[in-house]
Amino acid sequence: MGIHLNPYLHFGDSARAAMEFYRDVLGGTLNVMTFGDMGAEGPEATQVMHAQLETEQGIVLMASDTPPGMDRPTGSGISVSLSGDQRDALRGYFERLAADGTVSVPLEKQMWGDEFGQCTDRFGVTWLVNIAQPQG
Repeated sequence: MGIHLNPYLHFGDSARAAMEFYRDVLGGTLNVMTFGDMGAEGPEATQVMHAQLETEQGIVLMASDTPPGMDRPTGSGISVSLSGDQRDALRGYFERLAADGTVSVPLEKQMWGDEFGQCTDRFGVTWLVNIAQPQG
């Protein structure tokens, strides 16, 4: 199996909606476990204890909700980066992630030669998309 580094996103109570959105954008298989699945009762029973999205391209994204009484981890210095040379796929991801969100850097050719864009989706997650240009 080796070692993998995977983004783990923390939401107040919108993890399911966010992960379903990311599945619609990126494709793949989404598995969701709620606190209720683990025996919790009350308002947090329907909240997401752990969600994992895995795509055929090898993208793995994880998330959870923060139940009442717990502090939600935050970090303004974190972004999720998608990069590669599959121009059409990456451009489509950027367009769908930016829908109902905010584009801070339009996806266009940059001084280093690649196409790059940055957006914050409707759930407040910042995405960086870099499309490598063909060499040669």
